[in-house]
Amino acid sequence: MGTPIGSVLVANRGEIARRVFRSCRELGIATVAVYSDADAAAAHAAEADAAVRLPGSAPADTYLRADLLVAAARAAGADAVHPGYGFLSESADFARAVADAGLVWIGPPAAAVEAMGSKTRAKELMAAAGVPVFAALDPAAVTPADPPVLVKAAAGGGGRGMRVVYELAALDGELAAARAEAAAAFGDGEVFVEPYVEGARHVEVQLLADAHGTVWVLGERDCSLQRRHQKVIEETPAPGLAAALRAELHEAAVRAARTIGYRGAGTAEFLVSADGRPYFLEMNTRLQVEHPVTECVTGLDLVAWQIRIAEGAALPPEPPATRGHAVEARLCAEDPARGWQPQPGDLHLLDIPGVDAEFAVPPGREAGLRLDSGVTGGERIGVHYDPMLAKLVAWAPTRAEAVRRLAHALERARLHGPVTNRDLLVRALRHPDFAAARLDTGFFARHAADLGLVASTDGADPDRERLAALAAALADAAARTGAPGAPVPVRLGGWRNVPSQPQLKTFRAEPDGRTYAVGYRLDRDGGLTAEGHDDVRLVSAAAERVVLEVSGVRRTYRVAAYPERTFVDCPSGSAAFTVLPRFPHPEQSAAPGSLRAPMPGTVVRTAGFAAGDRVEAGQPLLWLEAMKMEHVIAAPAAGTLLELTAEVGRQVELGAVLAVVKEEREGTAP
Repeated sequence: MGTPIGSVLVANRGEIARRVFRSCRELGIATVAVYSDADAAAAHAAEADAAVRLPGSAPADTYLRADLLVAAARAAGADAVHPGYGFLSESADFARAVADAGLVWIGPPAAAVEAMGSKTRAKELMAAAGVPVFAALDPAAVTPADPPVLVKAAAGGGGRGMRVVYELAALDGELAAARAEAAAAFGDGEVFVEPYVEGARHVEVQLLADAHGTVWVLGERDCSLQRRHQKVIEETPAPGLAAALRAELHEAAVRAARTIGYRGAGTAEFLVSADGRPYFLEMNTRLQVEHPVTECVTGLDLVAWQIRIAEGAALPPEPPATRGHAVEARLCAEDPARGWQPQPGDLHLLDIPGVDAEFAVPPGREAGLRLDSGVTGGERIGVHYDPMLAKLVAWAPTRAEAVRRLAHALERARLHGPVTNRDLLVRALRHPDFAAARLDTGFFARHAADLGLVASTDGADPDRERLAALAAALADAAARTGAPGAPVPVRLGGWRNVPSQPQLKTFRAEPDGRTYAVGYRLDRDGGLTAEGHDDVRLVSAAAERVVLEVSGVRRTYRVAAYPERTFVDCPSGSAAFTVLPRFPHPEQSAAPGSLRAPMPGTVVRTAGFAAGDRVEAGQPLLWLEAMKMEHVIAAPAAGTLLELTAEVGRQVELGAVLAVVKEEREGTAP
């Protein structure tokens, strides 16, 4: 074994930084965080033994600056650097810069990173090694019979620079868009085209290799449930794989690792067609976001083994046997029903019952819940970074038990702050096709209606929301009429409508905009009466807890009121409300046809239109970037572009007017 590591700088942020810190503490290693100005109050910056500021907020000025990261390690006295995932984790140049500075790089050799850094060159290398790959298509030679095809960035990952093209006529435009996005995201605009296989599964193999010739296969994961080519739910082992196919995937992954002299933790990713044929996609030369599911079934601490291997340790001859099944869900601040729009804002509370603690390796029992979070209550979720808030993992002896445990925990989570994808995750985990392991990368598109992926005011349960609004109104009454936490004196009797005028409170459900007018009043003897609820009895009401008996079933509602929003949680679901003023002020006027920013973000590209140009309905006008995703702002109707205020590089706030389109009415000139 080489020289032991005494202090590690994590060249990353959020959840992965906190994850590495936990393993370091277990190993007795000091930790150093880096943080941007946007992350000055972030949990990872406070958790480390030391923290170094990276001036600025944008990733290009902070977490993507190799020189600043190396300087930070030196300044803090770190003797090793862990890159985490994302940012510079797969940069061969950064790996070399760390080594050149006399620091230990906790990752694969720079040459291995470089070999897999370009997906086009990696596929050429793998094909020569006998690993099955898709044959690339010459964009100029694609025929009308070839689509669907996939346009994909050669560098980077995370789904950026990827486009599925179903018609040949759209190929040139999608190539240009993919090149622009890849260049902006990775500094490399190279893209390639390959066949797009519909109905395929995304299966990846976890590897761990040392410098002494041992390569471990730690099972495989199914990561087929994706949005925007980014994973949402992952599990291990991959269900329903034939034994021969599983062995073929494992053998191909080992061959890939040995071909490039791999060392450390890495993942070989494959697409498995509906007829069971595997194709190599890429190799992630780093730790994966979804590594906790593998840790849960193996009992290994992969981060600790990354560190040991960097110190020169040898793996035992054989990996540990796996046990049970583990499923992970990525909890993100985004609105799936509105094109996965990111949802920055204040996170007041993140509480998931049943999680024992945050840990690197599960306790020695058969089932449990694990939370890996990058944020805590009281933090602000900004626009500069990925929208993932946390990863929740459930493991159990069987897949059905693990899935049920995960869905149950998500449903009962208290999430007070931005809109999240929690409801989507629960619906997906409980969908019959998921239960039957009918998985492929088109799962969300195929079940969009079932999963609530279409914006609609009819998607929620109005009776449940109406009762939640009633509980919010009663909690508000309790807060105003008694000491905080003290119950309102009530008489346990049936509620009845009375002729006198009740107090009125109006709530708007978020994010869908349904409104609920709640009427209530105190009776002379201390009881309460509510309009429209003949079969509801009030058991007790306090500022943070209301108990109602609905049709003979008693339910507890936990209420949390914040300045901008009120959250109500109960076992049957959660609701978020904005309290509407009794006498609302007129909204700020804007010109007809104004296109407002649906989120805070940065204008990264425009389509080149100018005032006076004619535009068609749905035609892209500009692109906003927020939380590492691009969002198209398109013309709402055919007409004339009267105004375009957006400029490339400009940061805009939610609701800012970006453009004004004068609609062309039928029978009139534009």
